[in-house]
Amino acid sequence: MTPESAQEAAERALSVLRHMTGGGVVALSGGCDSALLLHLAAEAWGPEHCLAVTSRSESLPEEELSAARGQAGGADVEHVRLDGGELDIEAFRRNGPDRCFHCKDHLYREMRALADARGLAHVIDGTNADDTGDHRPGLAAAQRHHVRSPLQEAGLTKADVRAVSKLRGLPTWDKPAEACLSSRVPYGTPVTADVLAKVERAERALKALGFGTVRVRVHGDVGKIEVPPDEVAALVAPGMRERAIAAVKDAGFAYAAIDLEGFRSGALNEKLRSP
Repeated sequence: MTPESAQEAAERALSVLRHMTGGGVVALSGGCDSALLLHLAAEAWGPEHCLAVTSRSESLPEEELSAARGQAGGADVEHVRLDGGELDIEAFRRNGPDRCFHCKDHLYREMRALADARGLAHVIDGTNADDTGDHRPGLAAAQRHHVRSPLQEAGLTKADVRAVSKLRGLPTWDKPAEACLSSRVPYGTPVTADVLAKVERAERALKALGFGTVRVRVHGDVGKIEVPPDEVAALVAPGMRERAIAAVKDAGFAYAAIDLEGFRSGALNEKLRSP
């Protein structure tokens, strides 16, 4: 994408935000999409009319919370951390295919209440135009609580988000995509704080070995490692393979496995799409 195209994409998003008068609460996850959204919202509304909100829960890695806090500070926007509560929701812990709905329903209800208390008109999130193709029950929760997605409304894809972020000098422009830790647990397997903590420890250790994009999927006592397909060879190389296995076992898993297909977003949703 050329700088001119990136600037045009930015202007489309800014136009959407400028038509949303009254300021708002920005759902800030620490990732690339919401970081850009906050940056644009602060420009369109003014930092004093923005509030960045992050849910601190067992499903959010600690480093993502720290990243969100830094992003809010960089935009000169107040940051509020909401205490997580999804593990108090039985339907979430049960971990059916609608798990994400129950988490987002809880989060957006709290964000809407906070927006009302602060006199802010909107609640917005970083959903982009590519986010409608996979199984995403959280979108129904957003609709229920009238949460808007300016990047999506402006037609910005993930590639657009990265190009605009780079043009504007945001360090998140090439940040690997993340997802909540609960997405590593297959549907039907209960989500617990212990399981999420093991996943977080294992992924942190694997990232320290040099893998920027990594998932550790939970399969009973097995932690299954996914890295991008072009990095699988590096993962299974002598020496690295042993270190990766040790990282997963040290995190609390009894066994470690390597997915030779490599990382693909929404891997646990593949079963939902099967005939």
